[in-house]
Amino acid sequence: MKKSISIIGAGVAGLFAGCHGQINGYNTQIFEMHNLPGGVCTSWKRKGYTIDGCAHWVTGTRPGTRFYRLWEELDLVKDWSMVDHKEYARIEGSDDEVFIVYSEIDRLEQHMKELAPEDKDVIDEFIKAIHKSKDFPIPWEKAPELLTPIDRLKIISSMFPYASFFRKWGNKTIKDVVQRFTNPFLKQTFPLIFNLQNPLDFPILAVLMTLSWVDQKTAGYPIGGSLEFSKAIAQRYLDLGGKINYKSKISKILVENDKAVGVKLTDGSEYRSDIIISAANGHTTIFDMLEGKYVNKRIQDYYDKFTLYRPLVYVSLGVAHSFEEIPQTVTGIDFPLDESIIIGGQEQKRMSVQFYNFDPTLAPAGKTFVRVMYASDYEYWKTLKQNPERYKTEKKQIVEDVIASLDKRFPGLAAKVEMSDVATATTWERYTSNWKGSFQGWQETTKTLRMRLKKTLPGLKNFYMVGQWVEPGGSLPKVAISGRNVIQIICHKDKKEFVTLTP
Repeated sequence: MKKSISIIGAGVAGLFAGCHGQINGYNTQIFEMHNLPGGVCTSWKRKGYTIDGCAHWVTGTRPGTRFYRLWEELDLVKDWSMVDHKEYARIEGSDDEVFIVYSEIDRLEQHMKELAPEDKDVIDEFIKAIHKSKDFPIPWEKAPELLTPIDRLKIISSMFPYASFFRKWGNKTIKDVVQRFTNPFLKQTFPLIFNLQNPLDFPILAVLMTLSWVDQKTAGYPIGGSLEFSKAIAQRYLDLGGKINYKSKISKILVENDKAVGVKLTDGSEYRSDIIISAANGHTTIFDMLEGKYVNKRIQDYYDKFTLYRPLVYVSLGVAHSFEEIPQTVTGIDFPLDESIIIGGQEQKRMSVQFYNFDPTLAPAGKTFVRVMYASDYEYWKTLKQNPERYKTEKKQIVEDVIASLDKRFPGLAAKVEMSDVATATTWERYTSNWKGSFQGWQETTKTLRMRLKKTLPGLKNFYMVGQWVEPGGSLPKVAISGRNVIQIICHKDKKEFVTLTP
């Protein structure tokens, strides 16, 4: 008789666990609190526009590159339509200077040296490091929990040519690079490449890897947006015989004799299964669904001490203009404001805006979906939400301020706005259940970049966790691999060979 697996959450991690579970002979079903798949990898519609809420790029979109097989294994790539941007970002200064983060590394090198010839040596080192990152071995095909001593020796051997690279860059942050620049404009703009809340503390290794991927055209944007991307995975899961129970929020994981035996929904119904996999947020899983009964000091420290990606204030506009004149970028155009604005109680002196003029599916013909986002404070929005009128007024003011600021930089924009929408920390929390509204779980640091948290909890049998709460830094490939790997672990425990659709 086939073993049964209940999966909590139809995000990318849960869907991948479900797909690979079905392929490997398990009876799986997914319980999703929303009426759509994707979790954080989602989109929503307003007045004829589609607001994309997640994927700037998806790593592994070109055959022959790392992570391509991850998607190919589920036969997902054949129907993809991807955009590879010529520019990653544009960062403007106050004196008409522009730092263009070109996707093509050789062009980026030339541009940086034109901007800051006095920093030639530092730029040479940075560009050389990006090129070195292109072939950096990232072992993902086998779950880390299953690596044998021989496997580990092979990994060490593959990484040996990168020993000096790791020594030089492995523990460095953006701040370490910026401190070496002498050009004032490059010092100011370089930390803004990723539009992060704490850019100087971000590991430079992640910057190098990302820029190497866009140079190789293996980090494309999926036409149709995040929800269509998630729907494609959900359809593959259904085609494989899986079942998704929508509007089925889990209140409790059923445990008997320290063994997970099923789930209980908020409507009181219970479903029994042999194995439980939670792809929901870690805090809710551990401290609510399991009532904090399976926690050790290490796990408690994660939730007490690790830094979260701060939640976003997500301002979306539908504008009756094509914006064909605006360069297409991966993450947008960052520019200084003539007058600062207040977003979520915090003064903002710059704005990063993305014109989705490269995806015609997100807006009616001749029109464009435009997005501005700011990192914000969860407690601020949680408190404000308790007063619905103040909350509504604050969101209205944010829209007005954002539109006015954009109109100064892009004259005429304000008169063409025909849709506006604001999502705050409490919006993300309500629709995704992510702890404190964090959009990507644990923030990447030099400490957490290479960390993987355990997929099991101490003292609890037949239970696993997957997704961004066990993979610091999140990202679509990471969480997909997490879902795939947990089925590898289950197969190994059941003494079964792990198989995929693509041999």
